[in-house]
Amino acid sequence: MRLAIDAMGGDHAPDAMVEGAIKALKEFPELEITLVGDKEKLKDLVGEQDRIDILHTTEKIEGTDAPVKAVRQKKQASMVLAVKEVREKRCAAAISAGNTGALMASGLFGVGRIKGIDRPALAPTLPTIHQNKGFLFLDVGANAETKPENMLQYAIMGNIYAEKVMHRPNPRIGLLNIGEEAGKGNDLVKDAYKLLSNAPINFVGNIESRELLEGPADVIVADGFSGNMVLKSIEGTAISLMKLLKETLGGSLYTKVLTGLMYGKLKAVKQHMDTSAYGGALLFGLAAPIIKVHGSAKSEAVYTAIKQAQILIDEDVVGIIEHTFHEKHYDWLNSKA
Repeated sequence: MRLAIDAMGGDHAPDAMVEGAIKALKEFPELEITLVGDKEKLKDLVGEQDRIDILHTTEKIEGTDAPVKAVRQKKQASMVLAVKEVREKRCAAAISAGNTGALMASGLFGVGRIKGIDRPALAPTLPTIHQNKGFLFLDVGANAETKPENMLQYAIMGNIYAEKVMHRPNPRIGLLNIGEEAGKGNDLVKDAYKLLSNAPINFVGNIESRELLEGPADVIVADGFSGNMVLKSIEGTAISLMKLLKETLGGSLYTKVLTGLMYGKLKAVKQHMDTSAYGGALLFGLAAPIIKVHGSAKSEAVYTAIKQAQILIDEDVVGIIEHTFHEKHYDWLNSKA
């Protein structure tokens, strides 16, 4: 199995990308990797790794670039070439920590959508307070405007991912809303509720944002605007809380001593809530696995995303989604989409 990695994207590129790749190679003997980036910067980092190839380019897409324009004009950008490796079947999946919008555009132009999927969704897995859990959250920003039928498609794709990758039998599917009652929310969410209620999934109803980290569902479906707002609120709260704890626990000799005694427990909590342990965000609905790693991702997040990509490929998640949306057994789905 060979994966393509955009070695130029992200705040810690190329070091984090190479370190994560090398760690994965040590664990998985059948894995091969194509790093896409500046050969002069990569060759010393790679060293004598015989299962890493370097596809040379010095062009990259910046975080400030307009996504579609950049993809069309920067044909030799590392991200674009990584997706091209997948399109031309030289690699089975692509991973990037670069510009999210540009990666979505690269995927749409490069590998295309699965037939029957109207709009792809961006789907990270977020931690919960319960050990070895977490929930898939989609869409978190691939689409600013969403239709109820799109949210039904997200639920079906999320259900497949939760079964095959997260290994959750009969996964619970929830709908992000402002209240638990079926009649709550705007017309979009109310209509989506009706569609999800009639779908052959384990739909558990509306979920309020304050409940998310308790793990009330394995998959949470949202429109892209609301999902992005909630995701950034969770990220911001986590960052602020860690800053507050650091300031409070380092405020006096007494609290510093207590912190030292509690260091192991505090470290365990931090590791448990670390999103890098849950892989990257999959661009659901594309015709091949394309994974977005957070822009600030370090080597551990890259390594986890590589493991995630292998499971996606081994379990043929994209193929199952294609089969699901093509089979006559799912005429009910196509008639509502």
